[in-house]
Amino acid sequence: MSAKEVAIDAITRMPEGISWEELMEELEILADLRRADIAIDAGDFVTHEEVKREIATWFSK
Repeated sequence: MSAKEVAIDAITRMPEGISWEELMEELEILADLRRADIAIDAGDFVTHEEVKREIATWFSK
């Protein structure tokens, strides 16, 4: 689905009384999720276990 199709679908599902700010926030969340999907597909992420190991080093110093 193209970005335009996703946006149109999301907008049609929003309530009639939604403000411009709320609409833009919802679209930004969708864009953030898409960027995250792309990063994950590219292998550009840190696992939960890696984060836990890193944080553990902060407290062992």
